[in-house]
Amino acid sequence: MILYLVLPSGVTLAQARTVVAIAHRCEHNHHPENTIPAYQAAIKLGANFIEVDVRTTKDGKLVVMHDATVNKTTNGHGEVADMTLRQIRALDAGIKFSPRFAGTRVPTFDEVLRLARGKIGIYADVKQASAEKFVNALKRYGMVPHTVVYGYSVAFFQDVVRLDPEIKIMPEARNQEFAQQLIDTFRPKIIAFSESDFIPSVISVVKQAGDLIYVDRMGTTDNPAGWGAAIKAGADGIQTNFPGKLVEYLRSHGYYW
Repeated sequence: MILYLVLPSGVTLAQARTVVAIAHRCEHNHHPENTIPAYQAAIKLGANFIEVDVRTTKDGKLVVMHDATVNKTTNGHGEVADMTLRQIRALDAGIKFSPRFAGTRVPTFDEVLRLARGKIGIYADVKQASAEKFVNALKRYGMVPHTVVYGYSVAFFQDVVRLDPEIKIMPEARNQEFAQQLIDTFRPKIIAFSESDFIPSVISVVKQAGDLIYVDRMGTTDNPAGWGAAIKAGADGIQTNFPGKLVEYLRSHGYYW
């Protein structure tokens, strides 16, 4: 039997490599950020990963919230760390975005993991949580193989790796010397980049180690020109504010499988 590989128009075999689409704060252009409706939309659009910001409540529960306070996205005020889960769950996380989403709640990390399981990967930005609680949550839902863990804290990464060496940590490169230190210390499979450190000298260190590169393309570079330039420079994953458009771009250029 002869199998034929059908590629999109204009795509050559030399281009055939995978680049993953990471939905920044999920699909937050048409849905309230970091909520279940927004995560569901990102899954429907075909994103490979959803970014999940993890914080801990006063009573030790893991919830999803980008900011340290609930002020921006809910009808409440206060620090996440000073509120109980019950207090946070009483807030409306949708009404500020649109009356159509009134009644939307701040999700727990467990709820997001339950939703993602079998559908999409987790790009975890652990803002404030213990490594033990975070790792245990991943294990409960069988999401260790489907999660990458972003961050800056070397101490947190050390704790995560100690608890489960199979978890894919994804530290920020920062600069050439620090990237090399990360590689020597952790042997990570993925390194994260922002616009400031996504430069040839740092990219070269990571590529020589055989690691993947996931890069932010938010802001002025979050467009087809920026995505194309990032891929040409070596990006294997792109975090975007426009997951639907990025998925379309990757599909049309043969990078999405």
